[in-house]
Amino acid sequence: MSAQKTNASNSQTEFADVSGRKIAYRSIGSGDPIILVNRFRGTLDTWDPLFLDLLSEKYQVITFDYSGIGHSTGTLPTDIKEVAKDVKDLADYLKIKKTILMGWSYGGLVTQVATLQYSDLITQTVLLGTGPPGKRVVPLEQAFLDAALKPINSFEDEIVLFFEPLSEESKKAAKASHDRIAQRIDVSKIPSTMEVFQLYFAGGEGLSEDKDDFRGKLKTTKTPILVISGDHDISFAVENWYPLTRELPTTQLIVLPQTGHAPHHQNVPLVVNYIESFLENTK
Repeated sequence: MSAQKTNASNSQTEFADVSGRKIAYRSIGSGDPIILVNRFRGTLDTWDPLFLDLLSEKYQVITFDYSGIGHSTGTLPTDIKEVAKDVKDLADYLKIKKTILMGWSYGGLVTQVATLQYSDLITQTVLLGTGPPGKRVVPLEQAFLDAALKPINSFEDEIVLFFEPLSEESKKAAKASHDRIAQRIDVSKIPSTMEVFQLYFAGGEGLSEDKDDFRGKLKTTKTPILVISGDHDISFAVENWYPLTRELPTTQLIVLPQTGHAPHHQNVPLVVNYIESFLENTK
């Protein structure tokens, strides 16, 4: 009898010993590596397993917990440049010389910094439900704060946070994604205290101030970048990208209708197809 295929539901949690801390990670699939960089309060368990499994049909898909988050030890840094070092340290531990980087939400901010700091490592970048460095044109909505800062989120909170409550199709997709994630989730590992939330916020605020001019560096990077956003993202409104239109020579932007903060959880096969096409055509 053949061995069971490793997928998002049965992959083992492993640990990279780096610089006095342990970074928890999982790896499925084979091919060019993609390192996925997670959202605010996200852990190894909060990615939609269908999204990971479809990506892993052509790529090695690596997920991890930030230092001090989930199964990882240490403390989440308040400087996103230091958070981005988790990516570099994990790649070095796994002896990865070149990787694709994919970030969602807060992880999209980390991904942009890592892309610009470690340009020799990152071949292509995918940004999901996130915004550029610098001051926001459209701030996050109060609805996000009302739901995101609860110690534990209900399914109704998830609809508000990640989907489009005014769309029946989006709500159906939310239920399907929620049920897939629920098959393997350790809720006790999800950050739930204001003390940890503040660590995330400090990093986001620092990138909003953007003293290192990462926004300007995006205008000169040679790394191909794909941005996929929902048309109603209450955390990172897609409109924040519009002032940069025609100023980012390597960035492509896709906006999905009736979609919220998690376009890759609502429109799974479609988003995977967009990503695969982008990666294939920007090698």
